[in-house]
Amino acid sequence: MREILLAFGLTLFAGMATGIGSIIAFTAKRTNYRFLSVATGFSAGVMLYVSFVEIFFKGSEALVMRYGEVWGNWVNVISFFFGILLIGLIDNLIPSAENPHETPTEAETKPLHNLTVSLEDAVHNDGVKAAHSPAASGTPHGAHHHKLMRMGLFTALAIGIHNFPEGLATFLAALHDPGLGLAIAVAIALHNIPEGISVSVPIFYATGNRRKAFMYSFLSGLAEPAGALIGYLLIVLFFGGSDGSIPPQVMGIMFGAVAGIMVYISLDELLPTSRAYGKGHDSLLGLMAGMLVMAVSLLLMKA
Repeated sequence: MREILLAFGLTLFAGMATGIGSIIAFTAKRTNYRFLSVATGFSAGVMLYVSFVEIFFKGSEALVMRYGEVWGNWVNVISFFFGILLIGLIDNLIPSAENPHETPTEAETKPLHNLTVSLEDAVHNDGVKAAHSPAASGTPHGAHHHKLMRMGLFTALAIGIHNFPEGLATFLAALHDPGLGLAIAVAIALHNIPEGISVSVPIFYATGNRRKAFMYSFLSGLAEPAGALIGYLLIVLFFGGSDGSIPPQVMGIMFGAVAGIMVYISLDELLPTSRAYGKGHDSLLGLMAGMLVMAVSLLLMKA
C-alpha cells in the first residue's frame, strides 16, 4: 500500500503543475520564454532517454521471461507502437480550438497579474492580439467572450485527456521504481507548467475571473492522478491476481506502451514547443541537459 500511495503522490505532484503555470501567469511580470524553452527541452530529454534506455528494456525483460526471447521482444515492440498509436488517436480525436500546448504571448498574460486593470481595459488597451479584441474582430462582445470561453474549456479538455495516459505512465513507473517515477514526474510537471498558462489566459479574458481561470487550469491537471487511479484499478480488475498484484507480463506490456506514449509526447509536443520559444540552441541544450541528468540519476540509483 505504501508503494501505491507514493506512486499516486508523485502523479498528483506532476498534475498539480498546471496550477503552478496558472499562478505564474497571474504573478510573473514577464514570461520567461527562454526558461520555458529550456524546461520543455529538458522534459523531452528526460522522457526520451528514460523511454529508450530504461522503460523499453524493463518491458522487454519482463516479456522475454514470460514469452521467450523471440516472442517477448515482438510483444514489447508491438506494445511500444501501440502506445504511440493510442496517444496519436487521442491527439486527433479530442476537440481543440487552438493548439493547447502553445504558450500565450506576454501581451496576453500581462493583464492577468495586474489587479488594477479591468477586463475591458485589458482587452482593449494592453496590446492583446487581434483575436482577443472584439473591436478588432468586429464580433459582438458576448459572442467574443463565448468564443474565448469555449477555447479555454476545449484547451482544458484537451490537456485533461492528454494527462490521463501521462498519469498512468508516471504511476506505473513509480510503482515499479520510485526513483524512476520521480524523474518522470518532474519531467511531466515541467511540461505541465506552460499548459496551465495556456488554459488560464483565454478563460480569464472570457470571464474576467482569475479564480475561475485558476480552477479550470488546476482541474485539467487533476486528470493526471485520475488517469493513474482509473487505469490502475482497471488493470488490477481485469488482469490482477487474487492478491491485487499485476502479473509481470502485463507490466511488461504496459511499460512498452508507456515508452511509446512518452516518445510521442516528447516529439510531438515538447520539442516543437521548446523550439518555438527558444533562441539559438536553447532547445538542444535543454534536451541534452535532460538526458544527462537522467543518465547520471539512473547510474546513481544503481550504484
